[in-house]
Amino acid sequence: MMQTLRIKRFNILDRSFHFFLILTFLTQTATGFSRLFFPTVWGKNLTAVFGGYDTSILIHKWVGILMIFGFIFHTFYLLTRIDFHNLWASLFGPDSLIPTIRDAKHLWQRILWFFGIGSRPEIGRWAYWEKFDYWAVYWGMPLLAITGVMLMYPVIASRYVPGWTLNIAVLLHRAEAILAVSYIFIVHFFVGHLRPSSFPMNEAMFAGSIPMEELEEEKPVWFKQLKAEGKFETVKVNPPSLLYKIIYFIFGYAALGVGVYLLINGIINSRYISLH
Repeated sequence: MMQTLRIKRFNILDRSFHFFLILTFLTQTATGFSRLFFPTVWGKNLTAVFGGYDTSILIHKWVGILMIFGFIFHTFYLLTRIDFHNLWASLFGPDSLIPTIRDAKHLWQRILWFFGIGSRPEIGRWAYWEKFDYWAVYWGMPLLAITGVMLMYPVIASRYVPGWTLNIAVLLHRAEAILAVSYIFIVHFFVGHLRPSSFPMNEAMFAGSIPMEELEEEKPVWFKQLKAEGKFETVKVNPPSLLYKIIYFIFGYAALGVGVYLLINGIINSRYISLH
């Protein structure tokens, strides 16, 4: 049986960052919600999963610190990907994740195409929604980190900032956390995995590769770029093994299930949010 030709899209470090973010984000959501909704029966049960209220908060704090180190490491990794000898092309070229006017044009074309009054935009290596996904998470991390550290060490923080800023920190931390949870568990999950072209799962981040036919259909500009640069031979990879596919499908849908469970129960119990 002839195997489908697959093209490498993500390296092992990219996929490791994604796996790390999935685990830490779900842990932070669950432990954060356990405190936020502690007055409810659901919140108390969620807290019990982590060994009690104090343990749940302790896990939330230490995983938060782990995420900060992960963010710093990832930022250094990004800097190593920049070609400082050809800075403009590196930052704004076809392989860059930085949004450009081209992405705004693609979004407008998509809107017109959706209503049947325009052609479908031809996407390159990174689609505009992928860039939005990435930077929404990236820029949200410092806000969560700064406010989180202030709340972890309120006495020390009060030596450098007025005490009332801690109240602002609580509001900002919760608002950004709820926004992140809502976006990831609704928009990202749907666009990434549940839209017709990706269903039942977008395997790219788990497998690290995509079928060449999918590449040609979804990202024709990148397909032409690889072809023009003669890079097909260098990016060809073997398909993932059946066992590995089973593992990441189970893991992916388990993460989806946990995320949706937390989101739905958070919405149901939102009227009981603890202000302490």
